[in-house]
Amino acid sequence: MNSTVDLFPIGNCAASALIDRSGRYVWACVPRVDGDPFFSALLGGDPEAPKAQGLWAIEVEGTTEILQAYVRNTAILRTEIRNADGTAVEILDFCPRYRHHARQYRPLAFVRMVRPLAGAPRIRIRLKPTMNYGERPCYRTAGSNHIRYVGEIATLRLTTDAPVGHILDERAFRLEEPIGLFLGPDEPLDGDVPSVTTRMLRETTAYWQGWVRTLSVPLEWQAAVIRAAITLKLCAHEETGAIVAALTTSIPEHAADDGAGRNWDYRYCWLRDAYYVVQALNRLGAADMLENYLGYLRNLVDQANRGDMSATPRAEPHAQPELPGICGAVAPNGKAGHVQPVYGVGLEPVLTEWIAPHLPGYRGIGPVRIGNQAHEHLQHDVYGQIILSTVQAFFDERLLRPATVEDFCALEPIAARAFELHDQPDASLWEFRGREAVHTYSSVMCWAACDRLGNAAAKLGLADRADFWNARAAQVRATIEARAWNEAEGRFAATFEGDELDASLLQLVDVRFVPPDDPRMQATMAAVEHGLRRGPYMLRYAIPDDFGLPKTAFNFCTFWLIEAMHLSGRTAEARALFEEMLGRRTAAGLLSEDIALDGQELWGNYPQTYSLVGLINCAMLLSKPWTSVR
Repeated sequence: MNSTVDLFPIGNCAASALIDRSGRYVWACVPRVDGDPFFSALLGGDPEAPKAQGLWAIEVEGTTEILQAYVRNTAILRTEIRNADGTAVEILDFCPRYRHHARQYRPLAFVRMVRPLAGAPRIRIRLKPTMNYGERPCYRTAGSNHIRYVGEIATLRLTTDAPVGHILDERAFRLEEPIGLFLGPDEPLDGDVPSVTTRMLRETTAYWQGWVRTLSVPLEWQAAVIRAAITLKLCAHEETGAIVAALTTSIPEHAADDGAGRNWDYRYCWLRDAYYVVQALNRLGAADMLENYLGYLRNLVDQANRGDMSATPRAEPHAQPELPGICGAVAPNGKAGHVQPVYGVGLEPVLTEWIAPHLPGYRGIGPVRIGNQAHEHLQHDVYGQIILSTVQAFFDERLLRPATVEDFCALEPIAARAFELHDQPDASLWEFRGREAVHTYSSVMCWAACDRLGNAAAKLGLADRADFWNARAAQVRATIEARAWNEAEGRFAATFEGDELDASLLQLVDVRFVPPDDPRMQATMAAVEHGLRRGPYMLRYAIPDDFGLPKTAFNFCTFWLIEAMHLSGRTAEARALFEEMLGRRTAAGLLSEDIALDGQELWGNYPQTYSLVGLINCAMLLSKPWTSVR
């Protein structure tokens, strides 16, 4: 099978698709990113097979060369296909996105514009969508210039000026004039196909290039940073503000040599991942992503404070503090409900995990999972990530909706929950399914929740609340320093009273728990690098989990190491390792979650927001300043 994560994403923050190196759509879900895969070939078998389903191919007879690249600073993909007789075809793929009628136009729609570059090449269009997670092809009905593809969840209509019969019968024909294909809502297209798709292309190009102009990019590695930023934006579900961890499900973490089953559905909003995304985009000045995600968080916090946001309500481990008069009415008894680590893009708390029986999986490596059992987990770092994501809004004057005293009051129960859980066991950020412990990273994020809320209180002039939360932060800090410090090893450990190593210990610097020159941090970093580094790459941990020993490196952790190297004065090494990681990107300039220890192949869901965040953060840290060229 020819499946690979060497794919080009397109999208508009409502629709998204992945296009392979042959110019085929092999993955796209409807009606949302977490929906039924309309194009499922990535997980549905060999796309080269004559009767392959779940794809949208434009094949050119006699193809000898295929060139692909994005239109500069956009999410528009250009594919050029050349053949042996000198003829050539250009395909432009995009999802429309631009201002229309005073609002953002971002339909569930895909546009393909095809034109001959040389001669009159013969092409064949194969549009083979599936429904019910690859169970069967969509039903079809046709008119004079459209074809309707009817699935169980959604119906999409292809409107085109190409001969409809040629598409229905997958008949080869001469491409003598440009053609347009608009696959979108089941309604007539408002206008003729050539003029409508040309206008959409022009305005979508202007949107993306205008958005990129607002970014504060580093001097070096600009193209890499811009591509990562655009792709992070494609992982947003703008209607609600959610940010998904990746666009795919069940791309395995490594080859199936032992049936380990490390296949997960990442098409949901992890509060942790979203925090890192907005943190990275904030460094680039992309305030629109922050504002939209804050709307998602406000809804989540509001429902959590009312106790109706959890699929699995949890009992209080201890009594929570009573909130003062100004904030006492926010939550019943001042208590926040249990907050899950992950929710659906529409704030759905229940993400029941099940296996799709009709999809064999990436390269036949199953299972294909839909949903994610992590929604049932205790992961206490999420309380910190809610506040860390939100606190900038108390200080940032650019925002259309700065945070208010009411927002502060809504966050106090979240911080109270963090305080009460800071020394309680959880599944960790790595989502262990078979064991719990008191994890240092989770506790540090609980400390950050109290610490940053103290900062927000001071900014609002609430001196008594600033003192209160600063005192709580100091108490959590003292607990961490006493219980996460391993005296025998002379370093911090990944768990309280433990000796495990975990790459997340490198984040103690990023969250400002300890400075990089602290001898304790220097010792911890040296131990983490020695214990978890494999060649250029970093493991998350090196102990067996629910599925055995990890067999691939975790790209985000390698970027954490690069940051730590730079901050501890090893900048030349950090730059060399950063260049190594840039060299492992796909042709689209992107990364998945994992990489083989020999660096030869990417594994895991794609494009992975964690990995792109690491790329942006490291480029911003390591780049020469703009003043060096002035």
